[in-house]
Amino acid sequence: MNSNNMFSIEGKVAVVTGGAGVLGGSIAQHLVEQGAKVAVLGRHKENTEAKVAELQALGKGEVMAVVSDVLDVEKLRATREELIAKWGKIDILVNCAGGNVPGATIPDDKSVFDMKIEDFEKVTTINMNGTVYPSIIFGEAMAKQGSGSIITISSMASFQAITRVLGYAIAKGGILNFTQWMAQEMAIKFGEKVRVNSIAPGFFIGNQNRALLINPDGSLTERSKKVLAHTPMRRFGDISELNGTVQFLCSDAASFITGAVIPVDGGFNSFTGV
Repeated sequence: MNSNNMFSIEGKVAVVTGGAGVLGGSIAQHLVEQGAKVAVLGRHKENTEAKVAELQALGKGEVMAVVSDVLDVEKLRATREELIAKWGKIDILVNCAGGNVPGATIPDDKSVFDMKIEDFEKVTTINMNGTVYPSIIFGEAMAKQGSGSIITISSMASFQAITRVLGYAIAKGGILNFTQWMAQEMAIKFGEKVRVNSIAPGFFIGNQNRALLINPDGSLTERSKKVLAHTPMRRFGDISELNGTVQFLCSDAASFITGAVIPVDGGFNSFTGV
């Protein structure tokens, strides 16, 4: 293998679920910039097409909007066939659809008994099922062609209990377990070239956690101060700092890596605080 191109993903066909969001949009842009053909999958036509127009303006790779639903298996199957008809294969799936729901986050002055069960169900469903279904549907195409890379997005909450975010933590813990389960299933039954791995982001400030980490006046919340005290790098991550790990896992450079979870967290998960 030529070391100059072992990290290349040029010409690969990628699906990014939640591709119109902040995380998915950043990853989709990076894949496009690296010469991949990228399908931005989202539920909302207007947002998805707006993101694709933005990516097309880069003048690199190929990109298309796919209006679909990660919780609708039949729509996902139709999307899979549409992509194969257009580009002939599916090499990469990055599962970015997910997020938290305010009603499933427990305020400091409340307890688990005050949590809204319906919101708990929403957050576990969009994260867990919204990762499992696309992985199965698009993973089937990879199994048939004998190659492919599936990436899930787990969390620091996958490894240890993090206060307040019960539904999100349970879902992300499940995603990590599913990643390892799917990895062995693909490798044993469909060959070594179908790989499944996970990225565990540390703390990044985004729309879903801004209220938890930043006060209305722009100062850090007490929760933020605790996070930074437990992060050896003493800062929050930038969303773009996930892109290199995604590219690595999708490339031939990671040919012997499956079932792995890679923390991108400034050292948070490895630090005891002592």
